[in-house]
Amino acid sequence: MSSPSTRPAPRIEALDALRGLALGGILVVNITQLAHMYDYHANLPGLVIDLGFRQRFFPIFSFLFGIGFAIFLESAERRTGRPRVALLRRLVILAAFGLLHQLAQPGEALLPYAIFGVLFLLPATYLPRVLVLGFGAALTAGSLAVTGGGMTVIPGLFLLGMAATQFGLVRGAERRPGMLTGLLVAGLAIAIPMLLWYSRVPLQERTFGYGAPIAAIAGLSMAMSYIGAFLLLLRTRAGKVISSTLAPLGRMALTNYVTATAIVLLATHPLGLADSTSYGTVFALAAAIIVLQAAFSAWWLSRRQYGPLEWLWRCGTWWQIVPNTRTRTPATSNQINATSP
Repeated sequence: MSSPSTRPAPRIEALDALRGLALGGILVVNITQLAHMYDYHANLPGLVIDLGFRQRFFPIFSFLFGIGFAIFLESAERRTGRPRVALLRRLVILAAFGLLHQLAQPGEALLPYAIFGVLFLLPATYLPRVLVLGFGAALTAGSLAVTGGGMTVIPGLFLLGMAATQFGLVRGAERRPGMLTGLLVAGLAIAIPMLLWYSRVPLQERTFGYGAPIAAIAGLSMAMSYIGAFLLLLRTRAGKVISSTLAPLGRMALTNYVTATAIVLLATHPLGLADSTSYGTVFALAAAIIVLQAAFSAWWLSRRQYGPLEWLWRCGTWWQIVPNTRTRTPATSNQINATSP
């Protein structure tokens, strides 16, 4: 087995930037949940959160987790003859992080991610990629139809992300404008009629009634369009600035996800958010946290290879202390993501 202290695998910066975007979108929704703000139709900012953020970024994050798992498996297979043992340790450590995080944010995502990873991603490593894709599509469709999405959509999206990696659709995705335009157009083609239908659903039916599957389908299709639009945006002149801003945030996604919870809990009462309809303040708080974390992440990663929690996660995965001091300036393009959650 080669040592994990050797030069780390390169990363796909576009995926790190996309993860940073998803982290910011999830933060907006998490603030409302931590502050018990559920009257989204009380004002325009609340409506924007309901139609533009809820169930839109969580699918992106889940899909990216499946991608990261598949790439990490490829790396583990080059390092050890027992790659699935390393993957299992990785998921167990994530579960430990999740259990601790649950104390501050009940219903958080880390623990379900770890559980579904053990139940679905690990077994899928023994399957041909066609079956991984088929099971992923079937589980996703079943979740939308039977339970209306939510946490039950995670396994299917995990497997779809894993299959996308296995079929070679991940590396260089930002250099495939046809595929990205297809994602954008297909997502909007589904989302627009779903949103129009959702707008006609009575409020009391939108969360647990017949409106839940409609909302989930609209959310997933909008997530598709967000992915396509964002990766296309990275191809423009502004892409380099956007990527260099969001990629560090995404590389330290675990650290930033957990620390954001602490910041929100500390700010909720001073800002008067608890049980309120101050959704404009939610956006202001989210923006402040994202700017702070993006700046800190860039500073930290200029000195270290991994974020604080990412480093602990990696040490536990390989069961040894992994060097974390940065000794060279990293390349900033065509980088493969193998470490973020």
